[in-house]
Amino acid sequence: MAFALSTMQLESSAFAAGGAIPTKHTGEGDDVSPALTWQGAPEGTKGFAVICHDPDAPLVQNGSYGFVHWVLYNLPASTTSLKEGSSEGTPGLNDFGKTGYGGPMPPDGHGVHHYYFWVLALDKATDLPEGLSLPELLKQAEPHLIGMNRLVGTYQRD
Repeated sequence: MAFALSTMQLESSAFAAGGAIPTKHTGEGDDVSPALTWQGAPEGTKGFAVICHDPDAPLVQNGSYGFVHWVLYNLPASTTSLKEGSSEGTPGLNDFGKTGYGGPMPPDGHGVHHYYFWVLALDKATDLPEGLSLPELLKQAEPHLIGMNRLVGTYQRD
């Protein structure tokens, strides 16, 4: 993934940066996406995409970014937040083989995993089809990436 770190700030009312993600937002709970808010998008932002991945997953494949839990795109520039369980935007394919959000569910006894929620600011609005994988999305989005930042949460199964 190309990097265009910026001063954008990404937060969640569900968990603090570096904090534990509540069970509600995991595969052991209701499996609903957490609320996210962001501010400080770069000038010229025309759209956003959101990604969540777990780089601690033991199933890293072909130089990927770990286990992909959420790929969401086609968010207009006017978007600055997503409600819990949001249906905004267009869902991509996660590594569970489904579209939309699939919450944390690390293997039993695997310890603490870190979940990176990224917001990507793009200089072009997108109208991409549903079901793109992360590599497919990045192929379309990276040439238009003008800013990004992340929020990291943790989860560990008991």
